[in-house]
Amino acid sequence: MNDIPGISLRLDGSIPPRECVELAIAADKAGLSGVWFAENAFARGIWPAATACAVATSRIHIHAGVFNPFNRHPTMMAMEIGAFDELANGRASISIGAGILSASAKMGIDAERPVPALRDSLIILRRLLNGEEVNHAGQRFSAKNVKLDCRPRPGIPIFLAGRGNLTIKLAGEAADGLLVSNMCSAAYAGRSAELMHSARPGGVAGRVVQYMPCIVNASSSVALRDAKRIVGEMVPRFWALGQKVSSAKEALLLGTEINETEFAAAADRINRGEDPADILDERYAAAFSVYGTAEECLALAKRYKAAGVDELALTFSGPAAQQEIAAIGKAIGTTK
Repeated sequence: MNDIPGISLRLDGSIPPRECVELAIAADKAGLSGVWFAENAFARGIWPAATACAVATSRIHIHAGVFNPFNRHPTMMAMEIGAFDELANGRASISIGAGILSASAKMGIDAERPVPALRDSLIILRRLLNGEEVNHAGQRFSAKNVKLDCRPRPGIPIFLAGRGNLTIKLAGEAADGLLVSNMCSAAYAGRSAELMHSARPGGVAGRVVQYMPCIVNASSSVALRDAKRIVGEMVPRFWALGQKVSSAKEALLLGTEINETEFAAAADRINRGEDPADILDERYAAAFSVYGTAEECLALAKRYKAAGVDELALTFSGPAAQQEIAAIGKAIGTTK
């Protein structure tokens, strides 16, 4: 149904590659839209798992990223995604983002002023993937008379990840879509979608994809408990980020009916070892996850489509992840 966003699978470097393949196969069989990889600093690199997933599946789209140009030059990104898309028979896209400043600092990399770096990366990457010879002297990254030896498929989609206004506008101006992080409310995602679309040249639509944990259980109460625990794992980290980055704080608060005092108290109690299932109320689960029976999960997903999110990239965790993916796929099939 058109009131439900596309439903995809999110994978990251915390998951062993063989398990990624098993989950991707399950998502392919269940009819999910795609597999979104999130490469995080100092975790497992995503290319082994993404490559294995491309070989093991036949239908599902595989989105590689999020790559940081400060430690992977855009010319290298073009080489990699061009070859990967060829392997995947045209089912690939790439996403880029500036990463986390603290991680870049550990590598001795100056990642300040990320927007010029991302703009340079988009220019170089787009032109190389279009088969052009690139001669770009940028503020942060350059390419001098570079052309790929092989010709990639025209139009490989490029997504930009970020939450700051300038990055969101850049996604509208120069990318094919925007990736919205975990722990961003539906209201914040909707505001980001509006801002991105306002920057689109000629009114051409770009896609908005949001990361979200998902808990499927025949018992709604059990699903709620598990959702609070999964969200609770992220609350202290994202609250700390919100103290440094105003957009991160806005993402936590906008439209959630949770105030700063409540968030700070919850983060403190979780940091002191209390069980998030005991201290978080349903507002936290409802704002930052989809949970319940498969049908209840899709009902919650409708809020994001109404807000302007085109696709949810869901993280399934635990021993029943494959069964949860199958249940979501079955529920999607019954709504069509």
